Amino acid sequence: MSILEINGLSKSYGTGETAVKALDNVSFSVEKGEFIAIIGPSGSGKSTLLHLLGGVDRPSEGNVMVDHTDIYQLNETQLAIFRRRQIGLIYQFYNLIPVLTVEENMTLPLLLDQHAVDHQQFHDIVEALGLTGRLHHLPNQLSGGQQQRVSIGRALISNPALMLADEPTGNLDSKNSNEIIELLKMFNKTLNQTLIVITHDEQIALQADRVLSIEDGRIAKDEVIRP
Repeated sequence: MSILEINGLSKSYGTGETAVKALDNVSFSVEKGEFIAIIGPSGSGKSTLLHLLGGVDRPSEGNVMVDHTDIYQLNETQLAIFRRRQIGLIYQFYNLIPVLTVEENMTLPLLLDQHAVDHQQFHDIVEALGLTGRLHHLPNQLSGGQQQRVSIGRALISNPALMLADEPTGNLDSKNSNEIIELLKMFNKTLNQTLIVITHDEQIALQADRVLSIEDGRIAKDEVIRP
């Protein structure tokens, strides 16, 4: 069953002769529980694609269906709510709120929705992430690897339809990079959590079920690594 369907997705910046086409008529679908890596050189359109899938930016053309919802038919308020509930975003530089504790950062999407925290689920995620003794720490009291674990927890807390990670290991050393990818793979398998990762690291890409190669805003290759 497709959890994500992308049809004719294009994104241009500027107008006329100075217009730059960052994404050019991209179409593909993703099954629930798939782990997909998106690779390509700098400027190829990878991050633009991820931002469009995550509802962070709006396309010039085309549509994105997330769990049967055409997200760009939503108004800005509806889209913000949908993104908070159904799309877990993980960034290279963590994007944690510095004045909030680990626990507050992780549960923020639920609190913004005025939803109660499922304490058993929260406990299970915290334990899996190895953050049990860090819940009352602020981000600046954590290592880079620990901060990225918090951002993974925040992305998972709402049981989203999609988890999107933009270079999640790009700011980490090799040990922490390996640990973060293993955690993402674990949640992908144990929770059947659909995962899309942008990476420059070929070794990370080869751990995915499927690799999409982006060149000049188009899909150059769509390769199944493991059926």
